[in-house]
Amino acid sequence: MRGCCAQHPLFFLEVVLMRKGISLLLVLAMTLFQTCFLTACSGKPKLEKFSEYYFDYFDTATSVVGYAKDREEFDAVCGDIKAQLLEYHRLFTIYNHYEGVNNLYTINQVQDGAHAEVQVDQRIIDMLTFAKEMHKVSRGTVNIAMGSVLKIWHIYRNEGLDSPSTAQLPPMERLEAAAEHTNIDDLIIDDERNTVFLADPKMSLDVGAIAKGYAAQKVAEHLEQKGVTGYLLNVGGNVRSIGEGNGKPWNVGIENPDTGDEDHPFIEYLHLSGESLVTSGTYQRFYVVDGKSYHHIIDPDTLMPGVKYSAVSVMTNDSGLGDAMSTALFLLDYEEGRELVESMENLEAMWVLPDGEQRYSEHFQEYTYVPQS
Repeated sequence: MRGCCAQHPLFFLEVVLMRKGISLLLVLAMTLFQTCFLTACSGKPKLEKFSEYYFDYFDTATSVVGYAKDREEFDAVCGDIKAQLLEYHRLFTIYNHYEGVNNLYTINQVQDGAHAEVQVDQRIIDMLTFAKEMHKVSRGTVNIAMGSVLKIWHIYRNEGLDSPSTAQLPPMERLEAAAEHTNIDDLIIDDERNTVFLADPKMSLDVGAIAKGYAAQKVAEHLEQKGVTGYLLNVGGNVRSIGEGNGKPWNVGIENPDTGDEDHPFIEYLHLSGESLVTSGTYQRFYVVDGKSYHHIIDPDTLMPGVKYSAVSVMTNDSGLGDAMSTALFLLDYEEGRELVESMENLEAMWVLPDGEQRYSEHFQEYTYVPQS
Protein backbone atom coordinates (compact mmCIF):
# COMPACT_ATOMS: atom_id res chain seq x y z
CA MET A 1 0.00 0.00 0.00
CA ARG A 2 2.83 2.41 0.78
CA GLY A 3 4.25 1.85 -2.69
CA CYS A 4 1.15 2.89 -4.61
CA CYS A 5 1.76 6.61 -4.01
CA ALA A 6 4.94 8.48 -4.82
CA GLN A 7 4.47 11.07 -2.06
CA HIS A 8 2.57 11.40 1.18
CA PRO A 9 0.48 14.55 1.76
CA LEU A 10 2.00 17.28 3.86
CA PHE A 11 -0.30 19.42 5.96
CA PHE A 12 0.98 22.50 7.70
CA LEU A 13 -0.83 24.93 9.95
CA GLU A 14 0.62 27.90 11.81
CA VAL A 15 -1.58 29.58 14.37
CA VAL A 16 -0.60 33.01 15.59
CA LEU A 17 -1.64 33.05 19.22
CA MET A 18 -3.23 36.38 20.16
CA ARG A 19 -4.88 35.69 23.56
CA LYS A 20 -6.89 38.67 24.77
CA GLY A 21 -6.32 40.44 21.47
CA ILE A 22 -8.65 41.09 18.58
CA SER A 23 -6.65 39.65 15.73
CA LEU A 24 -5.07 36.41 14.69
CA LEU A 25 -3.57 34.98 11.53
CA LEU A 26 -4.01 31.52 10.10
CA VAL A 27 -1.44 30.53 7.53
CA LEU A 28 -2.57 27.41 5.72
CA ALA A 29 -0.50 25.48 3.22
CA MET A 30 -1.16 22.08 1.65
CA THR A 31 0.88 20.20 -0.94
CA LEU A 32 -0.84 18.38 -3.78
CA PHE A 33 -1.73 14.81 -2.96
CA GLN A 34 -2.77 11.82 -5.02
CA THR A 35 -6.30 10.45 -4.75
CA CYS A 36 -5.11 6.90 -4.27
CA PHE A 37 -3.48 7.78 -0.93
CA LEU A 38 -6.69 9.12 0.54
CA THR A 39 -9.00 6.52 -0.96
CA ALA A 40 -7.54 3.32 -2.37
CA CYS A 41 -4.41 3.40 -0.18
CA SER A 42 -6.03 4.31 3.12
CA GLY A 43 -9.43 2.77 2.65
CA LYS A 44 -10.97 5.95 4.06
CA PRO A 45 -13.16 8.50 2.31
CA LYS A 46 -11.44 11.56 0.99
CA LEU A 47 -11.62 14.49 3.40
CA GLU A 48 -11.19 18.13 2.48
CA LYS A 49 -9.90 20.97 4.64
CA PHE A 50 -12.22 23.90 5.30
CA SER A 51 -11.93 27.01 7.42
CA GLU A 52 -14.21 29.68 8.85
CA TYR A 53 -13.31 33.00 10.47
CA TYR A 54 -15.56 35.45 12.30
CA PHE A 55 -15.57 38.23 14.88
CA ASP A 56 -18.74 37.81 16.90
CA TYR A 57 -17.97 36.44 20.36
CA PHE A 58 -15.96 37.56 23.39
CA ASP A 59 -14.86 40.72 21.53
CA THR A 60 -12.21 38.78 19.68
CA ALA A 61 -11.60 36.79 16.52
CA THR A 62 -12.57 33.14 16.26
CA SER A 63 -11.42 30.64 13.65
CA VAL A 64 -12.40 27.06 12.93
CA VAL A 65 -10.37 24.71 10.75
CA GLY A 66 -11.61 21.22 10.07
CA TYR A 67 -11.61 18.19 7.80
CA ALA A 68 -14.92 17.02 6.38
CA LYS A 69 -16.22 15.06 3.42
CA ASP A 70 -17.80 18.21 1.98
CA ARG A 71 -18.64 21.83 2.74
CA GLU A 72 -22.13 20.94 3.92
CA GLU A 73 -20.77 18.68 6.65
CA PHE A 74 -18.22 21.31 7.74
CA ASP A 75 -20.85 24.06 7.80
CA ALA A 76 -23.09 21.93 10.03
CA VAL A 77 -20.30 21.46 12.58
CA CYS A 78 -19.28 25.11 12.31
CA GLY A 79 -22.88 26.18 12.87
CA ASP A 80 -22.99 24.06 16.00
CA ILE A 81 -19.78 25.71 17.24
CA LYS A 82 -21.12 29.20 16.59
CA ALA A 83 -24.40 28.45 18.36
CA GLN A 84 -22.53 27.18 21.41
CA LEU A 85 -20.15 30.15 21.48
CA LEU A 86 -23.06 32.56 21.19
CA GLU A 87 -24.66 31.09 24.30
CA TYR A 88 -21.46 31.28 26.33
CA HIS A 89 -20.76 34.80 25.08
CA ARG A 90 -24.18 36.01 26.22
CA LEU A 91 -23.83 34.31 29.59
CA PHE A 92 -20.27 35.45 30.39
CA THR A 93 -20.21 39.02 29.06
CA ILE A 94 -19.84 41.88 31.54
CA TYR A 95 -20.65 44.54 28.95
CA ASN A 96 -24.13 43.76 27.62
CA HIS A 97 -27.61 42.85 28.77
CA TYR A 98 -29.66 40.37 26.73
CA GLU A 99 -33.42 40.10 27.03
CA GLY A 100 -34.41 37.11 29.14
CA VAL A 101 -30.80 36.32 30.17
CA ASN A 102 -29.29 36.82 33.60
CA ASN A 103 -25.57 37.03 32.90
CA LEU A 104 -22.42 38.48 34.48
CA TYR A 105 -23.53 41.95 33.44
CA THR A 106 -26.68 41.38 35.51
CA ILE A 107 -24.67 40.17 38.50
CA ASN A 108 -22.43 43.26 38.40
CA GLN A 109 -25.31 45.74 38.45
CA VAL A 110 -25.85 47.88 41.54
CA GLN A 111 -29.25 49.23 42.52
CA ASP A 112 -29.98 51.29 45.63
CA GLY A 113 -26.37 50.89 46.72
CA ALA A 114 -26.23 47.08 46.63
CA HIS A 115 -25.99 44.10 44.33
CA ALA A 116 -28.99 41.85 43.94
CA GLU A 117 -28.97 38.10 44.41
CA VAL A 118 -29.32 36.80 40.84
CA GLN A 119 -30.58 33.41 39.72
CA VAL A 120 -28.45 32.24 36.80
CA ASP A 121 -27.89 29.44 34.32
CA GLN A 122 -26.02 26.40 35.65
CA ARG A 123 -23.20 27.16 33.21
CA ILE A 124 -22.48 30.43 35.01
CA ILE A 125 -22.46 28.61 38.35
CA ASP A 126 -20.00 26.07 36.96
CA MET A 127 -17.70 28.72 35.46
CA LEU A 128 -17.63 30.85 38.61
CA THR A 129 -16.97 27.79 40.76
CA PHE A 130 -14.09 26.91 38.44
CA ALA A 131 -12.81 30.50 38.69
CA LYS A 132 -12.78 30.36 42.50
CA GLU A 133 -10.83 27.11 42.30
CA MET A 134 -8.35 28.76 39.92
CA HIS A 135 -7.89 31.59 42.41
CA LYS A 136 -6.66 29.05 44.95
CA VAL A 137 -4.56 27.06 42.49
CA SER A 138 -2.94 30.19 41.05
CA ARG A 139 -2.01 31.49 44.49
CA GLY A 140 -4.26 34.49 44.09
CA THR A 141 -2.89 35.73 40.77
CA VAL A 142 -6.07 34.83 38.86
CA ASN A 143 -8.84 36.77 40.56
CA ILE A 144 -12.11 37.38 38.73
CA ALA A 145 -13.14 39.70 41.58
CA MET A 146 -10.68 42.36 40.33
CA GLY A 147 -13.29 43.98 38.09
CA SER A 148 -13.10 47.32 39.92
CA VAL A 149 -9.35 47.58 39.21
CA LEU A 150 -9.45 46.22 35.68
CA LYS A 151 -12.28 48.58 34.75
CA ILE A 152 -10.04 51.55 35.54
CA TRP A 153 -7.22 50.15 33.40
CA HIS A 154 -9.73 49.42 30.63
CA ILE A 155 -10.91 53.04 30.60
CA TYR A 156 -7.39 54.51 30.56
CA ARG A 157 -6.19 52.04 27.90
CA ASN A 158 -9.10 52.83 25.59
CA GLU A 159 -8.60 56.57 26.06
CA GLY A 160 -4.90 56.14 25.34
CA LEU A 161 -5.59 54.18 22.17
CA ASP A 162 -8.11 56.77 21.03
CA SER A 163 -5.79 59.68 21.78
CA PRO A 164 -2.14 58.49 22.02
CA SER A 165 -0.75 62.02 22.51
CA THR A 166 -2.68 62.44 25.77
CA ALA A 167 -2.39 58.84 27.08
CA GLN A 168 -2.03 58.58 30.85
CA LEU A 169 -1.59 55.96 33.54
CA PRO A 170 -4.35 55.44 36.09
CA PRO A 171 -3.56 57.23 39.38
CA MET A 172 -2.22 54.71 41.89
CA GLU A 173 -4.45 56.06 44.65
CA ARG A 174 -7.48 55.32 42.51
CA LEU A 175 -6.26 51.77 41.81
CA GLU A 176 -5.53 51.17 45.48
CA ALA A 177 -9.01 52.36 46.47
CA ALA A 178 -10.57 49.99 43.93
CA ALA A 179 -8.37 47.12 45.14
CA GLU A 180 -10.09 47.31 48.53
CA HIS A 181 -13.08 45.69 46.80
CA THR A 182 -11.52 42.57 45.22
CA ASN A 183 -12.02 39.90 47.88
CA ILE A 184 -13.17 36.80 46.03
CA ASP A 185 -14.81 35.52 49.24
CA ASP A 186 -17.42 38.23 48.65
CA LEU A 187 -18.55 36.23 45.62
CA ILE A 188 -21.34 34.13 47.13
CA ILE A 189 -22.52 31.13 45.08
CA ASP A 190 -25.58 29.18 46.18
CA ASP A 191 -25.45 25.85 44.34
CA GLU A 192 -28.84 24.68 45.55
CA ARG A 193 -30.71 27.80 44.46
CA ASN A 194 -28.46 28.58 41.48
CA THR A 195 -27.90 32.13 42.66
CA VAL A 196 -24.92 34.49 42.69
CA PHE A 197 -24.50 37.46 45.01
CA LEU A 198 -21.68 40.00 45.39
CA ALA A 199 -21.58 40.96 49.07
CA ASP A 200 -19.41 44.03 48.47
CA PRO A 201 -21.46 46.72 46.64
CA LYS A 202 -18.28 48.19 45.10
CA MET A 203 -17.06 44.83 43.81
CA SER A 204 -17.49 43.61 40.22
CA LEU A 205 -16.51 40.53 38.25
CA ASP A 206 -14.16 40.40 35.26
CA VAL A 207 -13.62 36.93 33.79
CA GLY A 208 -11.20 37.97 31.03
CA ALA A 209 -8.53 35.57 32.30
CA ILE A 210 -10.84 32.57 32.08
CA ALA A 211 -13.97 33.02 29.95
CA LYS A 212 -12.66 32.45 26.41
CA GLY A 213 -10.61 29.40 27.32
CA TYR A 214 -13.41 27.98 29.43
CA ALA A 215 -15.93 28.44 26.61
CA ALA A 216 -13.56 26.93 24.05
CA GLN A 217 -13.14 23.87 26.27
CA LYS A 218 -16.87 23.41 26.76
CA VAL A 219 -17.53 23.70 23.02
CA ALA A 220 -14.79 21.15 22.32
CA GLU A 221 -16.27 18.74 24.88
CA HIS A 222 -19.70 19.20 23.28
CA LEU A 223 -18.29 18.21 19.88
CA GLU A 224 -16.32 15.29 21.27
CA GLN A 225 -19.46 13.91 22.92
CA LYS A 226 -21.12 13.99 19.50
CA GLY A 227 -18.22 12.07 17.97
CA VAL A 228 -16.81 15.03 16.01
CA THR A 229 -13.07 14.94 15.36
CA GLY A 230 -10.54 16.57 13.06
CA TYR A 231 -11.17 20.21 14.03
CA LEU A 232 -9.05 23.06 15.40
CA LEU A 233 -10.86 25.78 17.34
CA ASN A 234 -9.22 29.13 18.10
CA VAL A 235 -11.15 31.58 20.27
CA GLY A 236 -9.04 34.70 20.59
CA GLY A 237 -5.82 32.70 20.81
CA ASN A 238 -7.22 29.96 23.04
CA VAL A 239 -6.44 27.08 20.72
CA ARG A 240 -8.14 23.73 21.29
CA SER A 241 -7.59 20.77 18.99
CA ILE A 242 -10.39 18.25 18.63
CA GLY A 243 -8.71 15.06 17.52
CA GLU A 244 -6.06 15.15 14.81
CA GLY A 245 -6.08 16.84 11.43
CA ASN A 246 -6.99 14.06 9.00
CA GLY A 247 -4.95 11.47 10.89
CA LYS A 248 -1.98 13.75 11.62
CA PRO A 249 -1.25 15.99 14.63
CA TRP A 250 -2.03 19.67 14.18
CA ASN A 251 1.11 21.76 13.72
CA VAL A 252 0.80 24.98 15.74
CA GLY A 253 3.27 27.85 15.94
CA ILE A 254 3.77 30.17 18.92
CA GLU A 255 4.24 33.76 17.87
CA ASN A 256 7.47 35.56 18.65
CA PRO A 257 6.73 38.23 21.30
CA ASP A 258 9.40 40.34 19.61
CA THR A 259 7.04 41.44 16.84
CA GLY A 260 9.81 43.44 15.20
CA ASP A 261 11.78 40.28 14.38
CA GLU A 262 10.30 39.65 10.94
CA ASP A 263 12.82 36.88 10.19
CA HIS A 264 11.52 34.75 13.08
CA PRO A 265 7.73 35.21 13.38
CA PHE A 266 7.43 32.02 15.45
CA ILE A 267 9.66 30.85 18.29
CA GLU A 268 8.35 27.30 18.74
CA TYR A 269 6.24 24.78 16.85
CA LEU A 270 4.17 22.12 18.59
CA HIS A 271 2.14 19.06 17.70
CA LEU A 272 -1.39 18.99 19.13
CA SER A 273 -3.67 15.95 19.17
CA GLY A 274 -6.57 16.88 21.42
CA GLU A 275 -4.61 19.33 23.57
CA SER A 276 -4.97 23.07 24.05
CA LEU A 277 -2.37 25.82 23.71
CA VAL A 278 -2.77 29.29 25.25
CA THR A 279 -0.33 32.21 25.35
CA SER A 280 -0.32 35.35 27.49
CA GLY A 281 1.98 38.12 26.30
CA THR A 282 2.95 41.77 26.62
CA TYR A 283 2.51 42.33 22.89
CA GLN A 284 -1.18 41.50 22.61
CA ARG A 285 -3.25 44.29 24.18
CA PHE A 286 -1.40 47.40 25.26
CA TYR A 287 -1.16 51.14 24.95
CA VAL A 288 1.78 53.55 25.16
CA VAL A 289 2.40 56.30 27.72
CA ASP A 290 5.49 58.51 27.37
CA GLY A 291 7.10 55.99 25.03
CA LYS A 292 6.55 52.96 27.28
CA SER A 293 3.96 50.26 26.60
CA TYR A 294 1.56 49.00 29.26
CA HIS A 295 -0.23 45.72 28.60
CA HIS A 296 -3.44 44.30 30.04
CA ILE A 297 -2.21 41.57 32.42
CA ILE A 298 -2.43 43.28 35.80
CA ASP A 299 -0.57 41.97 38.85
CA PRO A 300 -2.92 41.97 41.86
CA ASP A 301 0.02 42.74 44.16
CA THR A 302 1.36 45.81 42.33
CA LEU A 303 -1.87 46.77 40.48
CA MET A 304 0.40 47.35 37.47
CA PRO A 305 1.09 45.23 34.36
CA GLY A 306 3.35 42.25 35.06
CA VAL A 307 6.99 42.75 34.06
CA LYS A 308 8.63 39.35 34.60
CA TYR A 309 8.14 37.93 31.09
CA SER A 310 7.39 38.83 27.49
CA ALA A 311 5.15 35.79 27.06
CA VAL A 312 4.10 32.55 28.71
CA SER A 313 2.59 29.62 26.79
CA VAL A 314 0.72 26.75 28.41
CA MET A 315 -0.14 23.42 26.85
CA THR A 316 -2.74 21.25 28.57
CA ASN A 317 -5.77 19.14 27.74
CA ASP A 318 -8.14 21.75 29.22
CA SER A 319 -8.35 25.15 27.55
CA GLY A 320 -10.01 26.76 30.58
CA LEU A 321 -7.16 25.62 32.79
CA GLY A 322 -4.67 26.75 30.13
CA ASP A 323 -6.25 30.21 30.02
CA ALA A 324 -6.04 30.64 33.78
CA MET A 325 -2.55 29.16 34.12
CA SER A 326 -1.05 31.27 31.34
CA THR A 327 -2.07 34.35 33.36
CA ALA A 328 -0.90 32.87 36.65
CA LEU A 329 2.51 31.85 35.31
CA PHE A 330 2.92 35.26 33.67
CA LEU A 331 2.63 36.90 37.11
CA LEU A 332 4.43 34.39 39.34
CA ASP A 333 8.20 34.27 39.78
CA TYR A 334 9.79 31.61 37.57
CA GLU A 335 10.71 29.18 40.35
CA GLU A 336 7.27 29.44 41.94
CA GLY A 337 5.60 29.06 38.56
CA ARG A 338 7.68 26.04 37.60
CA GLU A 339 6.91 24.43 40.94
CA LEU A 340 3.21 25.01 40.27
CA VAL A 341 3.44 23.44 36.80
CA GLU A 342 5.27 20.39 38.12
CA SER A 343 2.60 19.91 40.79
CA MET A 344 -0.10 19.52 38.10
CA GLU A 345 -0.75 16.68 35.69
CA ASN A 346 -0.96 17.11 31.92
CA LEU A 347 0.30 20.68 31.96
CA GLU A 348 3.48 22.06 30.38
CA ALA A 349 4.72 25.63 29.97
CA MET A 350 7.25 27.84 28.23
CA TRP A 351 8.39 31.20 29.60
CA VAL A 352 9.93 33.92 27.43
CA LEU A 353 11.94 36.43 29.46
CA PRO A 354 12.20 40.11 28.46
CA ASP A 355 15.70 39.49 27.05
CA GLY A 356 14.35 36.71 24.80
CA GLU A 357 15.60 33.75 26.86
CA GLN A 358 13.22 30.77 26.70
CA ARG A 359 12.70 28.45 29.65
CA TYR A 360 10.66 25.26 29.66
CA SER A 361 8.88 22.92 32.02
CA GLU A 362 10.22 19.39 32.15
CA HIS A 363 8.31 17.87 29.22
CA PHE A 364 7.30 20.88 27.10
CA GLN A 365 9.93 20.28 24.43
CA GLU A 366 8.73 16.71 23.89
CA TYR A 367 5.84 18.27 21.95
CA THR A 368 7.92 20.66 19.86
CA TYR A 369 9.31 20.04 16.39
CA VAL A 370 11.46 21.79 13.80
CA PRO A 371 9.51 22.56 10.62
CA GLN A 372 10.99 21.48 7.33
CA SER A 373 12.07 24.39 5.16
